[in-house]
Amino acid sequence: MALKIGELARRTGLTVRALHHYDAIGLLTPSARSDAGYRLYNDADVARLHQIQALRSFGLPLADVGTYLSRPDLSLQSVVAQQIDMLTREIEQAGALRERLRRLHGVLTQGQEPNLADWLTTLESMSMYDKYFTPEELQQLPLYTNAAIAVPEWKALVASVRALMDRGATPQDPDAQVLARQWMAKSVHDTGANPILFARLNTLHEHNQEVREQSGVTSDILQFIIDASHEGKLAIYRRYLDDDEYAFVRANIGKRAQEWPPLIARVRVAIDEGHAPDSPQGQELARQWFELFRSFAGDNPATQAKIREALTREPGLTDPGWIDAAMLEWVRQAMMALRAA
Repeated sequence: MALKIGELARRTGLTVRALHHYDAIGLLTPSARSDAGYRLYNDADVARLHQIQALRSFGLPLADVGTYLSRPDLSLQSVVAQQIDMLTREIEQAGALRERLRRLHGVLTQGQEPNLADWLTTLESMSMYDKYFTPEELQQLPLYTNAAIAVPEWKALVASVRALMDRGATPQDPDAQVLARQWMAKSVHDTGANPILFARLNTLHEHNQEVREQSGVTSDILQFIIDASHEGKLAIYRRYLDDDEYAFVRANIGKRAQEWPPLIARVRVAIDEGHAPDSPQGQELARQWFELFRSFAGDNPATQAKIREALTREPGLTDPGWIDAAMLEWVRQAMMALRAA
């Protein structure tokens, strides 16, 4: 039985607008149209929609869903199996939270006086992390395993940034540059220098207002730090570029900056899974990498060469540490394979 778009939206909990968007970007095109021109979705369309929503629930960006759906090894059966695994982890994580609360209850029952407000806040944060990280990943996340120290340090750093902003400082201010470097260094430390965990932590922060409220990392504070970090890099690039090149980089360096962390994480996953640079996965990641590079470097090969030289010579451009020499070499080989294809 074919479903009209309104019925499909009602029965899946999606909006008609979302289904229209999926159709517009070629992600889910209805198999038929009625005589009156209405979109009609059949069983195969609904199965594909299930895969789309499942991949989105795994944290995959919408822009990458189509690529994954085209993989020959991605069957509906495998997607459902992954969903079962995810729900199993959530059940285990809920059990872990129950155990933490049981221990807290035992302490209170014995008449001891912990700092209850701080403890409960930490427990709440930890339970949120449980929804985004596996138990194994949590053990690799210093922000989680060392929360008693890490959380107060972050609050102090956020307070310093807020005080600087309240004084009217700009991202070009030397004090802003210092705080930006501290912020980036602490981000690396508290994610174990793991770009996968960093990207996942960004997703957690983006989708949970409670986390933003607890951390105090508001959108204006985060943007201030991002801008200050860009200013530090622009000061380095200025030594390599002429006036026109520098103006282009300055105008574009921040436009797609938010796309770098998840891309770096995907490259790390590909490397960890043993994909060769000249594999289809490697070439696709190289294409995405070069597209992001072009977004701020432009299309002039001479300018691109200058920027590559700066990236090779200047540690301050590749900090804060999620991109190591091995990753850069893997990407370089993937780029060569892409150009040769």
